[in-house]
Amino acid sequence: MPALSIGDCISYGWETFKKRPWFLIGAFLLAIVIASVPGMFGPQPHIGPDGQEIMPPVTAFQVIMAIVSVVVSFLVGIGMTTLALRAHDNVATAQIADLWNPGPFWRFVGAHILTAILIMLGLIAFVIPGIMIAVGLSFVPYLVIERGLGPIKAMQESWRITNGHKWPLFLLILAMVGLNFLGLLALVVGVLVAVPVTMIAFTHAYRTLAT
Repeated sequence: MPALSIGDCISYGWETFKKRPWFLIGAFLLAIVIASVPGMFGPQPHIGPDGQEIMPPVTAFQVIMAIVSVVVSFLVGIGMTTLALRAHDNVATAQIADLWNPGPFWRFVGAHILTAILIMLGLIAFVIPGIMIAVGLSFVPYLVIERGLGPIKAMQESWRITNGHKWPLFLLILAMVGLNFLGLLALVVGVLVAVPVTMIAFTHAYRTLAT
């Protein structure tokens, strides 16, 4: 298994982004819009006479829309991961249609829930184990989507392929967070570049270690 280079991952993400920047920015913007639409139908607070925010009663329709919002967020997560895989392998053939990939929905949801529970337990027990669990299971979405693995198998495989590489992976994640933060500082517009670059960079890490 080849060693993981943080510089190579970020460089790969940037070079891939430069080949089709407007496509990747457009796909990211579309994903944001899709994920945001259901939330527009949620209860909107108004300001009372005393200047405090008052939340109106929640209606049945708003409850339904809240559920729809969760479902859509999972579908967007699947779509963005699928697009990142396609763009990494050949950005010239990646399409907006790649954002629609509902097939692994239930496996993706199950894996997300189990992963979140393990990370939470690790953080409650000791912070460091929680972080290591998060890093070790960070490839679960890719394995669920690309290989069609169930939640448990995907978690086991992610832990296996990250074995011995958790420290550089952790540093890569920190570098990605830093790049996205810099994107926010750049009048927020920089996020439109930083997010696609870092998504492809992390996909490159997956491709490197899963080879």
